[in-house]
Amino acid sequence: MGLVMPNPGTIFWMLIIFGIVLFVLRKFAWKPILNALSEREESISTALNSAEFARKEVEGLKADNDKIIVEARREKDIILKEAKEIKEKIIAEAKEAANLEGQKSIEQARQQIQAEKDAAISEIKKQVAELSIAIAEKVLKKQLSNSGEQEKMVDGLINDIKLN
Repeated sequence: MGLVMPNPGTIFWMLIIFGIVLFVLRKFAWKPILNALSEREESISTALNSAEFARKEVEGLKADNDKIIVEARREKDIILKEAKEIKEKIIAEAKEAANLEGQKSIEQARQQIQAEKDAAISEIKKQVAELSIAIAEKVLKKQLSNSGEQEKMVDGLINDIKLN
């Protein structure tokens, strides 16, 4: 029964040794262990704060990227709109230039036709004048005494002119 029931002296020395071990541990081991735990807690807290900061920064960058994408799309739309306006302006200018060129060509053709018409009328007037002179010459050469014969001859000459 000696093994089951400890001796009171053994209990006393066990308590003294336990107290000494507890004192030594408290004096030399608790502070470094508690400091290590405190440092570990601080490093974990710092790491969590850094992770939270990084997450917020990533969200901010994502928002900035979304803004940049929206701005780029808006600028693309503006550039496309300007290009379309420039294209339409160039087409309108080309049509206007073609219309002006066509009007100039038509006006030149009208002027040329009018000049040729004036030249033809002038030529006809000249021929009429020459024929009139020729008729007058023939009438005077014959010196017809009878007015009936003169009328007959003038009618004949007029008929000759119509045939030519």
